[in-house]
Amino acid sequence: MTPQPTADPRGAVETVFRIESPRIIAGVTRIVRDVGIAEELAQDALVAALEQWPRDGVPDNPGAWLMATARHRAVDLIRRRENYARKLAEIGRDLSDAAPPEEPADPEDIDDDLLRLVFTACHPVLSAEARTALTLRLLGGLTTAEIARAFLVPEPTVAQRIVRAKRTLATKNIAFEVPYGPDREARLGSVLDVIYLIHNEGYAATAGDDWLRPGLCEDALRLARVLSGLMPKEPEVHALTALLEFQTSRSAARTGPSGEPVLLKDQNRRRWNRMLIARGITALGRADATSTGAPGPYALQAAIAACHAMAYSYEETDWRTITTLYTLLAARAPSPVVELNRAVALSMADGPAPALEIVDALAAEPALRDYHLLQSVRGDLLLRLGRTAEARAEFVRAAELTHNTRERELLLRRAAEAEAS
Repeated sequence: MTPQPTADPRGAVETVFRIESPRIIAGVTRIVRDVGIAEELAQDALVAALEQWPRDGVPDNPGAWLMATARHRAVDLIRRRENYARKLAEIGRDLSDAAPPEEPADPEDIDDDLLRLVFTACHPVLSAEARTALTLRLLGGLTTAEIARAFLVPEPTVAQRIVRAKRTLATKNIAFEVPYGPDREARLGSVLDVIYLIHNEGYAATAGDDWLRPGLCEDALRLARVLSGLMPKEPEVHALTALLEFQTSRSAARTGPSGEPVLLKDQNRRRWNRMLIARGITALGRADATSTGAPGPYALQAAIAACHAMAYSYEETDWRTITTLYTLLAARAPSPVVELNRAVALSMADGPAPALEIVDALAAEPALRDYHLLQSVRGDLLLRLGRTAEARAEFVRAAELTHNTRERELLLRRAAEAEAS
């Protein structure tokens, strides 16, 4: 069919590219074997679309158009590489028909370029910070500024991490593959963490005008499901999948008609996706069935999410069990954020006073100095204790710290409510 004109071709280009860029980068990386070059070629395809679509109309399958354009440019690039041309001449293969190198024959092998890209970006030659930053950039589509805010570090630091990570992968000739055997096990923890962070950015965006970024949640959940099929004997893989199923099930209820955030206690649980909840319960069962020891961090978080998912109202939530699970999580994977979440659960089980003691102690933690949710939680506890003036000040401070427009509006509204009460 002939491409049809659209009222806003530039907007269409940018929207499609934002959705498709991770897949384009992953697909082109299979050809050029260099994630930095693949990202540049994807950008070249974007430029071509910005030039042609306003003139010729948006193609019927714009994602495929972008992918084909990027792949053609990749082939053209390889044609210009003398060493590659020589290799092709030696093996007598026509370049235009050249296929990516075959993967090892393995019953667990899957054809998923996005997953290959995750494992490549999570190679042990990179630091943990670089792995996460690079994957969020390539697969999550986050800007350097958004990643910097997520890490609470300066933007130039993140930019340097990404540049150095790409250079390291290229200079060390890291294979674009899902590894096998011990290498796969060694990289799994980092892969799970990256998928989790991608979902978190979609679940509660660190910046911008939108509270949710559903595309990131969908990509992370899809990757988790694929990983579960790839590694069926890994309990933490199933546990992460369960956690993301539970979290994603609430998406429709987490925003109001105008996109404003809706707090957990105010959500219409009839809008929760019961099919995703059922999938989460199944995945959590697989995690339990494959576990041979104490539950891991993702299993504990999934169990917490399951408590919320199985409560048909906020009042029916089993906060006592949730508090116990957070206590176990704090022992298994201690962090100030886990302790803050434990305080929230404790406040629902035993009242706001003991929880406020925990939150006040956390105020001295350097990692939470500019963490707006610390002030938000403290404001909520103070409000429940009748200390309205202090609560208002905490909500205002939290609003100053957040970079998300929708969240700022919510916090300022809570500050106004505290002042009026």
